[in-house]
Amino acid sequence: MSSVQRRLVRDMVRIRCVEETLADLYREEQQMRTPTHFSIGQEATSVGICTAARRTDVVYSGHRSHAPYLAKGGDLDAMVAELYGKVSGCAGGRGGSVHLMDKVAGFGGSAAILGEMIPVAVGAAWAFAMEGAPRVALTFFGDGASEEGAFHEALNFAMVHRVPVVFVCENNQYSIASPLSARQPRGATIRERAQGYGMPSRLVDGNDVFAVHAAGTEAVEWCRSGNGPYFLELATYRWREHVGPGWDHDQAQGYRPKSEVDSWIARCPIRGAADTLRAADPGIDARIDAWDAEFRAEAGRAVERAKSAAFPDVRDLLDGAYEPQTHGTGRGRN
Repeated sequence: MSSVQRRLVRDMVRIRCVEETLADLYREEQQMRTPTHFSIGQEATSVGICTAARRTDVVYSGHRSHAPYLAKGGDLDAMVAELYGKVSGCAGGRGGSVHLMDKVAGFGGSAAILGEMIPVAVGAAWAFAMEGAPRVALTFFGDGASEEGAFHEALNFAMVHRVPVVFVCENNQYSIASPLSARQPRGATIRERAQGYGMPSRLVDGNDVFAVHAAGTEAVEWCRSGNGPYFLELATYRWREHVGPGWDHDQAQGYRPKSEVDSWIARCPIRGAADTLRAADPGIDARIDAWDAEFRAEAGRAVERAKSAAFPDVRDLLDGAYEPQTHGTGRGRN
């Protein structure tokens, strides 16, 4: 197993352990008072792409943000504290699960509004191009965001100005409870929309972390070399409900059959990676078990630190908020 392969599998296991730990606590303790969108089952997309980027490259994501945040090197303690609404959180306890950031790691931010961070990433990439900096912006979003007007405006602008941005569509087949078949014309594909703007695009098995990493490396280097934007559609699937720690198959909310969920669980990206590597590395299963224990313990420690941290002081409620200038005082706050 190469060092890159080792990192890819290890990072997927870490994200899985962190999110499963948080999902269990979210349901049982009711102390994280923020909507949470878990990427359990989708780890290969974030890990494969972010591992292909440099630390100086900047990643943006939508509401399903834990996985790309951690895959890009975001601080785990700061993320967990943010979910608990504590002042030590990466957004000061003000943003919750859907508003993560870590400038040091190159995670530019996430947001809850559908498609919001797609044009933000294009703006960052345009700045890189104008500065002549060898940096790339990457933006994660779901198949539902491809139906927003901002998506098309961003792709068009990116092609016109040939900015270094990688569009990463995590196509997990659903927009909340609506499947692709209920929202998009029969026979249409998301990557064809990018092709309509003349943008190079690829469809990749989003549960194959090695294929995602190879495609991500190609896309990032294409952009870094001054060739303009690149579009990746990654076919994947979330195991849990759209928002929250539960399940949403036909025994629960009922909008997707349990057999469908089970078929995708059988295509677990971690298990698939282990199957690929087992012949060359017979010890891969024991290694994954050791990582599993290590990272569940790490997640537990982060939770305990978050619980013991302070909540933001109410006197600081308006810090960071826009306050219009008062006429004649010459003072204002942004």
